[in-house]
Amino acid sequence: MGRIHAFEIEDQAWCPAPIRDAATDFLQFALHLGNQYAPIAPLLADALRRAGTTRIIDLCAGGGGPWSRLLPALHEAGIRSEVCLTDRFPNHEAFRAASERSGGALSFEPEPVDATAVPSHLRGLRTVFTAFHHFEPEAARAILLDAVRARQPIAVFEATERTAPAVAGMVFSPLLTLGVTPFIRPRRISRILLTYLLPVVPLVVLWDGVVSCLRTYSVPELEKLVAGIPESGTYDWSIGKVKSRAPVPVTYLIGVPAGG
Repeated sequence: MGRIHAFEIEDQAWCPAPIRDAATDFLQFALHLGNQYAPIAPLLADALRRAGTTRIIDLCAGGGGPWSRLLPALHEAGIRSEVCLTDRFPNHEAFRAASERSGGALSFEPEPVDATAVPSHLRGLRTVFTAFHHFEPEAARAILLDAVRARQPIAVFEATERTAPAVAGMVFSPLLTLGVTPFIRPRRISRILLTYLLPVVPLVVLWDGVVSCLRTYSVPELEKLVAGIPESGTYDWSIGKVKSRAPVPVTYLIGVPAGG
Protein backbone atom coordinates (compact mmCIF):
# COMPACT_ATOMS: atom_id res chain seq x y z
CA MET A 1 0.00 0.00 0.00
CA GLY A 2 1.55 3.29 -1.10
CA ARG A 3 1.73 6.25 1.27
CA ILE A 4 -1.29 8.57 0.97
CA HIS A 5 -0.82 12.06 2.38
CA ALA A 6 -4.47 12.96 2.98
CA PHE A 7 -5.23 15.74 5.46
CA GLU A 8 -5.83 15.28 9.17
CA ILE A 9 -8.45 17.60 10.63
CA GLU A 10 -6.54 18.44 13.81
CA ASP A 11 -3.56 19.62 11.70
CA GLN A 12 -5.59 22.36 10.06
CA ALA A 13 -5.35 25.95 11.30
CA TRP A 14 -9.12 26.25 10.79
CA CYS A 15 -9.86 23.38 13.19
CA PRO A 16 -11.50 24.91 16.30
CA ALA A 17 -9.31 24.60 19.40
CA PRO A 18 -11.99 22.74 21.45
CA ILE A 19 -12.17 20.01 18.78
CA ARG A 20 -8.38 19.77 18.36
CA ASP A 21 -7.79 19.70 22.11
CA ALA A 22 -10.51 17.07 22.66
CA ALA A 23 -8.93 14.86 19.97
CA THR A 24 -5.40 15.22 21.39
CA ASP A 25 -6.72 14.65 24.92
CA PHE A 26 -8.27 11.39 23.74
CA LEU A 27 -5.03 10.30 22.09
CA GLN A 28 -3.13 11.13 25.27
CA PHE A 29 -5.58 9.06 27.34
CA ALA A 30 -5.41 6.16 24.89
CA LEU A 31 -1.58 6.19 24.97
CA HIS A 32 -1.64 6.04 28.77
CA LEU A 33 -4.30 3.32 28.82
CA GLY A 34 -2.68 1.09 26.20
CA ASN A 35 0.94 1.89 27.06
CA GLN A 36 1.90 1.10 23.45
CA TYR A 37 5.27 2.78 23.79
CA ALA A 38 6.48 0.68 26.74
CA PRO A 39 8.83 -1.41 24.53
CA ILE A 40 10.74 1.67 23.32
CA ALA A 41 11.92 2.71 26.80
CA PRO A 42 15.27 0.86 26.39
CA LEU A 43 15.81 2.51 22.99
CA LEU A 44 15.09 5.91 24.49
CA ALA A 45 17.38 5.28 27.46
CA ASP A 46 20.19 4.17 25.16
CA ALA A 47 19.79 7.28 22.97
CA LEU A 48 19.98 9.53 26.04
CA ARG A 49 23.11 7.80 27.31
CA ARG A 50 24.85 7.96 23.92
CA ALA A 51 23.91 11.62 23.53
CA GLY A 52 25.13 12.45 27.04
CA THR A 53 21.94 14.23 28.09
CA THR A 54 18.92 13.73 30.30
CA ARG A 55 16.98 16.61 28.76
CA ILE A 56 14.16 15.78 26.33
CA ILE A 57 12.41 18.23 24.01
CA ASP A 58 9.13 16.61 23.00
CA LEU A 59 7.96 18.03 19.67
CA CYS A 60 4.33 17.84 18.49
CA ALA A 61 3.36 16.83 22.03
CA GLY A 62 -0.39 17.16 21.48
CA GLY A 63 -2.15 16.36 24.76
CA GLY A 64 1.08 15.67 26.66
CA GLY A 65 2.61 12.59 25.07
CA PRO A 66 3.30 9.15 26.59
CA TRP A 67 5.42 10.46 29.48
CA SER A 68 3.20 9.36 32.35
CA ARG A 69 4.36 5.82 31.49
CA LEU A 70 7.77 6.45 29.93
CA LEU A 71 9.29 8.66 32.64
CA PRO A 72 8.91 5.98 35.35
CA ALA A 73 10.40 3.44 32.93
CA LEU A 74 13.40 5.72 32.34
CA HIS A 75 13.79 6.19 36.09
CA GLU A 76 13.88 2.41 36.52
CA ALA A 77 16.68 2.37 33.94
CA GLY A 78 18.62 4.85 36.07
CA ILE A 79 17.87 7.98 34.03
CA ARG A 80 16.19 10.97 35.66
CA SER A 81 14.93 12.87 32.66
CA GLU A 82 13.32 16.27 32.37
CA VAL A 83 10.88 16.73 29.49
CA CYS A 84 9.81 19.98 27.86
CA LEU A 85 6.52 19.65 25.96
CA THR A 86 6.14 21.69 22.75
CA ASP A 87 3.65 21.91 19.92
CA ARG A 88 2.71 24.05 16.94
CA PHE A 89 -0.71 24.46 18.57
CA PRO A 90 0.09 24.20 22.32
CA ASN A 91 -2.67 22.64 24.41
CA HIS A 92 -1.86 24.78 27.45
CA GLU A 93 -4.44 23.26 29.75
CA ALA A 94 -3.28 19.71 29.01
CA PHE A 95 0.39 20.73 29.30
CA ARG A 96 -0.19 22.40 32.68
CA ALA A 97 -2.10 19.35 33.97
CA ALA A 98 0.68 16.98 32.79
CA SER A 99 3.31 19.20 34.41
CA GLU A 100 1.47 19.25 37.73
CA ARG A 101 1.00 15.48 37.75
CA SER A 102 4.68 14.90 37.00
CA GLY A 103 5.92 16.63 40.11
CA GLY A 104 8.18 18.92 38.09
CA ALA A 105 9.62 16.35 35.67
CA LEU A 106 7.56 17.88 32.83
CA SER A 107 7.65 21.51 31.77
CA PHE A 108 6.29 23.11 28.62
CA GLU A 109 7.05 25.83 26.11
CA PRO A 110 4.02 28.18 26.01
CA GLU A 111 4.81 29.59 22.56
CA PRO A 112 4.19 27.64 19.32
CA VAL A 113 7.19 25.56 18.22
CA ASP A 114 7.84 24.60 14.60
CA ALA A 115 9.40 21.12 14.55
CA THR A 116 11.34 22.07 11.40
CA ALA A 117 12.94 25.09 13.10
CA VAL A 118 13.27 24.43 16.82
CA PRO A 119 14.44 27.48 18.83
CA SER A 120 18.10 27.29 19.85
CA HIS A 121 17.33 27.50 23.58
CA LEU A 122 15.46 24.17 23.42
CA ARG A 123 18.37 21.76 23.66
CA GLY A 124 18.24 18.03 24.36
CA LEU A 125 17.02 14.81 22.77
CA ARG A 126 14.20 15.75 20.43
CA THR A 127 11.33 13.26 20.41
CA VAL A 128 8.36 12.94 18.07
CA PHE A 129 5.61 10.51 19.14
CA THR A 130 2.72 9.56 16.83
CA ALA A 131 3.20 12.74 14.79
CA PHE A 132 5.98 12.30 12.23
CA HIS A 133 3.45 11.04 9.70
CA HIS A 134 1.78 14.48 9.78
CA PHE A 135 4.63 15.83 7.67
CA GLU A 136 5.15 15.36 3.94
CA PRO A 137 8.59 14.01 2.96
CA GLU A 138 10.19 17.44 2.45
CA ALA A 139 9.00 18.69 5.86
CA ALA A 140 9.80 15.36 7.56
CA ARG A 141 13.36 15.54 6.22
CA ALA A 142 13.52 19.18 7.39
CA ILE A 143 12.76 18.02 10.95
CA LEU A 144 15.69 15.61 10.84
CA LEU A 145 17.96 18.15 9.13
CA ASP A 146 17.20 20.82 11.73
CA ALA A 147 18.26 18.41 14.49
CA VAL A 148 21.44 17.43 12.62
CA ARG A 149 22.47 21.03 11.96
CA ALA A 150 21.84 21.92 15.60
CA ARG A 151 23.83 18.82 16.67
CA GLN A 152 20.91 17.60 18.74
CA PRO A 153 19.86 13.93 18.97
CA ILE A 154 16.43 12.99 17.66
CA ALA A 155 14.11 10.02 18.17
CA VAL A 156 10.92 9.42 16.18
CA PHE A 157 8.33 6.82 17.21
CA GLU A 158 5.10 5.82 15.46
CA ALA A 159 2.43 3.51 16.90
CA THR A 160 0.54 3.38 13.60
CA GLU A 161 1.29 1.35 10.49
CA ARG A 162 0.28 1.52 6.84
CA THR A 163 -1.40 -1.86 6.70
CA ALA A 164 -4.96 -3.06 6.17
CA PRO A 165 -5.29 -4.49 9.73
CA ALA A 166 -4.09 -1.21 11.27
CA VAL A 167 -6.59 0.79 9.21
CA ALA A 168 -9.38 -1.66 10.06
CA GLY A 169 -8.59 -1.33 13.75
CA MET A 170 -9.34 2.39 13.59
CA VAL A 171 -12.99 1.59 12.84
CA PHE A 172 -13.46 0.94 16.56
CA SER A 173 -11.96 4.26 17.66
CA PRO A 174 -15.31 6.14 17.83
CA LEU A 175 -16.67 3.51 20.23
CA LEU A 176 -13.55 3.85 22.38
CA THR A 177 -13.93 7.63 22.32
CA LEU A 178 -17.51 7.35 23.52
CA GLY A 179 -16.53 4.89 26.24
CA VAL A 180 -13.55 6.70 27.77
CA THR A 181 -14.50 10.39 27.45
CA PRO A 182 -16.07 10.57 30.97
CA PHE A 183 -12.73 9.47 32.43
CA ILE A 184 -10.53 12.00 30.63
CA ARG A 185 -9.16 14.77 32.83
CA PRO A 186 -9.46 17.67 33.11
CA ARG A 187 -13.19 17.49 32.40
CA ARG A 188 -14.43 19.99 29.84
CA ILE A 189 -18.04 20.81 29.00
CA SER A 190 -16.99 21.37 25.38
CA ARG A 191 -15.55 17.84 25.16
CA ILE A 192 -18.74 16.29 26.52
CA LEU A 193 -20.97 18.28 24.16
CA LEU A 194 -18.77 17.61 21.12
CA THR A 195 -18.66 13.90 21.91
CA TYR A 196 -22.23 13.04 22.88
CA LEU A 197 -24.60 15.85 21.89
CA LEU A 198 -22.88 16.63 18.59
CA PRO A 199 -20.50 13.68 17.98
CA VAL A 200 -17.82 15.64 16.15
CA VAL A 201 -14.89 14.34 18.20
CA PRO A 202 -15.52 10.60 17.55
CA LEU A 203 -15.75 11.32 13.81
CA VAL A 204 -12.57 13.42 13.87
CA VAL A 205 -10.76 10.67 15.80
CA LEU A 206 -11.94 8.10 13.23
CA TRP A 207 -10.93 10.18 10.20
CA ASP A 208 -7.57 11.25 11.63
CA GLY A 209 -6.84 7.71 12.84
CA VAL A 210 -7.38 6.19 9.40
CA VAL A 211 -5.40 8.97 7.71
CA SER A 212 -2.58 8.54 10.25
CA CYS A 213 -2.19 4.92 9.18
CA LEU A 214 -2.21 5.85 5.49
CA ARG A 215 0.44 8.53 6.09
CA THR A 216 2.81 6.50 8.27
CA TYR A 217 6.31 6.08 6.84
CA SER A 218 7.68 2.59 6.34
CA VAL A 219 11.21 1.62 7.39
CA PRO A 220 12.54 1.90 3.77
CA GLU A 221 10.91 5.33 3.44
CA LEU A 222 12.54 6.51 6.67
CA GLU A 223 15.88 5.24 5.41
CA LYS A 224 15.34 7.22 2.20
CA LEU A 225 14.59 10.38 4.20
CA VAL A 226 17.84 10.00 6.14
CA ALA A 227 19.81 9.30 2.97
CA GLY A 228 18.61 12.64 1.58
CA ILE A 229 20.26 14.62 4.38
CA PRO A 230 23.68 15.88 3.24
CA GLU A 231 25.10 15.74 6.78
CA SER A 232 23.58 12.35 7.63
CA GLY A 233 27.05 10.76 7.82
CA THR A 234 27.83 12.81 10.92
CA TYR A 235 25.13 10.91 12.83
CA ASP A 236 24.62 7.32 13.93
CA TRP A 237 21.15 6.22 12.77
CA SER A 238 19.01 3.26 13.76
CA ILE A 239 15.70 2.56 12.03
CA GLY A 240 13.40 -0.39 12.57
CA LYS A 241 10.36 -1.80 14.36
CA VAL A 242 9.80 -3.16 17.83
CA LYS A 243 6.90 -5.35 18.93
CA SER A 244 4.30 -3.44 20.92
CA ARG A 245 1.62 -4.45 23.39
CA ALA A 246 -0.83 -3.55 20.62
CA PRO A 247 -1.21 -5.62 17.44
CA VAL A 248 0.66 -2.89 15.53
CA PRO A 249 4.44 -2.64 16.14
CA VAL A 250 6.17 0.64 16.93
CA THR A 251 8.31 2.02 14.10
CA TYR A 252 11.33 4.03 15.22
CA LEU A 253 14.06 6.27 13.84
CA ILE A 254 16.85 7.40 16.17
CA GLY A 255 19.77 9.66 15.29
CA VAL A 256 22.63 10.57 17.63
CA PRO A 257 25.73 12.63 16.73
CA ALA A 258 28.51 10.23 15.76
CA GLY A 259 30.88 9.59 18.63
CA GLY A 260 28.12 10.29 21.14
